[in-house]
Amino acid sequence: MENNKISVGLDIGTTKIVAMIGRKNEYGKAEILGIGKSKSLGVHRGVVNNITQTIQSIQQAVQEAEAEAGLKIEDVTVGIAGQHIRSLQHSDYITRANSEVVIDEEDIDRLINQVHKLVMLPGEEIIHVLPQEYKIDGQPEIKEPIGMYGGRLEANFHVVVGQVSSIRNIGRCVKSSGLELEGITLEPLASANAVLSQEEKEAGVALIDIGGGTTDLAVFKDGIIRHTAVIPFGGNVVTEDIKEGCSIIEKQAELLKIKFGSAWPGENKDNEIVSIPGLRGREPKEITLKNLSKIIHARVVEIVEQVYVEIKNYGHEEQKKKLIAGIVLTGGGSQLKHLKQLVEYITGMDTRIGYPNEHLAGDSDDDIASPLFATAVGLVMDGLKRQERRRVEKEVEEMELAMEEHSEEHSTQEEERIQQPKKERKSFLDKLTERVKDFLDNAE
Repeated sequence: MENNKISVGLDIGTTKIVAMIGRKNEYGKAEILGIGKSKSLGVHRGVVNNITQTIQSIQQAVQEAEAEAGLKIEDVTVGIAGQHIRSLQHSDYITRANSEVVIDEEDIDRLINQVHKLVMLPGEEIIHVLPQEYKIDGQPEIKEPIGMYGGRLEANFHVVVGQVSSIRNIGRCVKSSGLELEGITLEPLASANAVLSQEEKEAGVALIDIGGGTTDLAVFKDGIIRHTAVIPFGGNVVTEDIKEGCSIIEKQAELLKIKFGSAWPGENKDNEIVSIPGLRGREPKEITLKNLSKIIHARVVEIVEQVYVEIKNYGHEEQKKKLIAGIVLTGGGSQLKHLKQLVEYITGMDTRIGYPNEHLAGDSDDDIASPLFATAVGLVMDGLKRQERRRVEKEVEEMELAMEEHSEEHSTQEEERIQQPKKERKSFLDKLTERVKDFLDNAE
C-alpha cells in the first residue's frame, strides 16, 4: 500500500493517547486501518508536563496501531488543546497590484500570511488563521472570493493562539518518538470535522468535546467557525470529586463513574447501594448511587455552565446568531448517563451525542465510532485533507512547468518555421537563376 495515501492522527490527551491510521476509500470516506491506545501519563489538562512518559505512551500507541495495520508510521497530524489556548477575531486586507486580474489562491495565501505576522503576547504563537467572510472593494459577505475581480481584498479572521513552549514540547515528544510532525490542529476543530454535518454548521451549532483534562468548545454558524475555547476541566475532576467524596482510590472512582455514574440525581432511589472492596483486608465500603450522582451532578453542572457562558459570549441569545442545531456533545465524558438531559435543562438548547461516523466508511468497527475517538478520527481526516491539498498543488506546479516548456518549444518551432521559407526561397531563386543561365548558354 502506498504510504502517501494514508494519514495518521495522534490525539495526545490527558487520560489516553490514541494513534489512528486511515485512508480515503473510493467513496471519499475515511477507512480506519489500525488504532492504538495507551494510558497518558505525562499530560495534565491537555499540556505535556513529563516529556519522557509522554514519549513512552506515544510509542506504545503507535506500535499498537502499526501492528494492527501492518504499516510503518512516519508522519502524524497532532491535536493540540490545553488551558493555554485562546482565540481572537482580527480583520486585515491587501491591496492588489492589478484589479483587472481575477483573485486567486495566491492572493488569499498572501492575506493569510500577513495575519500570521501579527505580533502576539510574549511566549505566544499563532496556530490557526481561519478566514470567515471576505470583502472585495467594500462589498461584504463574500464567502468565496476566488475568480472575482477587485483591487482591495479584505477578510475577518478567527485566529487561534497557543503558548510556544507547549507547542514545542508536543513537537519534541513527536520527534523523539521517531515521527515527523505533518501538522498541528486544534482539537475542537478536529472533533467538529468528525462529528458535525455541513447542515448543522450552516444552521448554527456548538460542539462540546468533554475530554479527560479539558472541555473544548467550537461554535459554527453559516458554515463558518465563529468561536473556540478550551475550558481546563474535564472528566478527571469528576473522578477526583468521587475519590474525595467517597474516600476511595482513583481506579475505583473511575470505575464507579463509568458503571454507575449519572448526571441526574433524581434517577436513583435511596436504597440503591454499591459495595466497594476495602484496601488490604479492610471492610468493604458501601456507597449509595444517589450520593454518587449528587457528587457527579455538582461538578458536571459547573463544567456545563462555564461552557454555556462561552456560548453566550458568541451571542447565542441574539436572533441573528441563534444556534438552530443546538449542542452536540462528544468525547469520552459525553458517555455519562443522563448528561444530554442535564445539558438541555441548563442551556435550553437541543442536544445530541456526536458519534464520529459521519465521515467514516460504512464497514468501520463500532468501537471506532465511539465519541471517545472523535478527535482522533478528525485528525486522520485533517491529515488526508492536507495530503489532498499538497497533491493538487504539485499537479498545478507540474502543469505550469509543462505549459512553460511547451510554450518555449512552440516559440522555437515558430522561429524555425519563419526562418525556413527564407532558406527555401533562396534555394529556389538559385535554381531559377541556374536554369536561366543554362537556357541562355544553350541558346547561344
